[in-house]
Amino acid sequence: MSQLFRYCRAHRIALGLFVAALAGLCLFWAARGNRVWMDAWLAHVSMPVKGAVSALVDPLPFSVCEASVTVLILFVLFMAGRTVWQLVRRGQNRFGTLVLHFVTAAVWVYLLVCALWGTQYYGTTFAEKAGMTGGAVETGDLAAVAAYFARQANETADAVPRDGEGVFAVSVQEILSHSSGVYDNAVAEYPCLAGPERSAKPAFYSRIMSAAGFTGYLCPLFGESTVNVDCPAVFLPVTVAHEFAHQRGVAAEQEANFCGIYASVTSGKAEYVYSGWLYGFVHLFNALYSADPEQALAAWEQLCPEARADIGCNDAYWASWEGPVETLGETVYEGFLQSYDQKLGMRSYGACVDLLVEKYLPLAGEKQPL
Repeated sequence: MSQLFRYCRAHRIALGLFVAALAGLCLFWAARGNRVWMDAWLAHVSMPVKGAVSALVDPLPFSVCEASVTVLILFVLFMAGRTVWQLVRRGQNRFGTLVLHFVTAAVWVYLLVCALWGTQYYGTTFAEKAGMTGGAVETGDLAAVAAYFARQANETADAVPRDGEGVFAVSVQEILSHSSGVYDNAVAEYPCLAGPERSAKPAFYSRIMSAAGFTGYLCPLFGESTVNVDCPAVFLPVTVAHEFAHQRGVAAEQEANFCGIYASVTSGKAEYVYSGWLYGFVHLFNALYSADPEQALAAWEQLCPEARADIGCNDAYWASWEGPVETLGETVYEGFLQSYDQKLGMRSYGACVDLLVEKYLPLAGEKQPL
């Protein structure tokens, strides 16, 4: 007992920080069911903090999140090696102290993620702010909107540069440099999407992201968007817009997909417009294929050869990365989403079709025959 007392006394600061972090997490878990509290926290704490921090890191040409993780991993390896060296050369066993400090730091990072990002899932949703229901749709309506997106993709496919094989050939640098103002017209329609202009950072570890099945992410601690620049560029514009939706307070993946698509197709920037229409078509096609394969194939036949080539190139790239690493990445992220009561997990990426049908059905004309 005296040894335990001496240990606690020697490490009282670390233990105090650990207990404080646990108390913060308990407060989050207790308060997340109160929509009023969550909205107040988001409006007065979380969003202002992320806006201020993202303004500081935005001018830097690299992803601060990636750099921080790299430094952290190197530091952990150094400390682990140092601890082993002390044990072997000096007989000093400090593994307990090292574990305590690392666990305390990890709990604090998780608390900050919950405070600056997890709370987003419990505030008023984009659909609620926009007056949209996002309810279930009829197959005929889904087919009509899928056909409409195919027509729009066809009309905008020739507006972007293509390589010798007819595939989308806009450079990553051009796509990222054109991201400013992508949300201007979307904000005019949905003022709740207003937010500070930020840039998207190209990921240095893009191939690692590909192996894990990710196209981009928003760092909760820095409010910074980082995108995969190794995968085919055709869906990079809409991915940038998707991450910008997260920066503007849209948490749910299906809503961020809708916002990214809508912002892209209304941006007036050729590569973003085409990327948005084609990306929306892919989601609509996948949902329609689950409901009625025959109608889905009919919608696919309406796509021009250029659009089909772009989808084929993208599919081939991601097929080359299929494996245990991708499965692990998807499993971990799905668990992360579900820990915040996002019950659809990664499947929620496809649920944006309900919002797309609600928004675009009036423009799509008559529903397709069943």
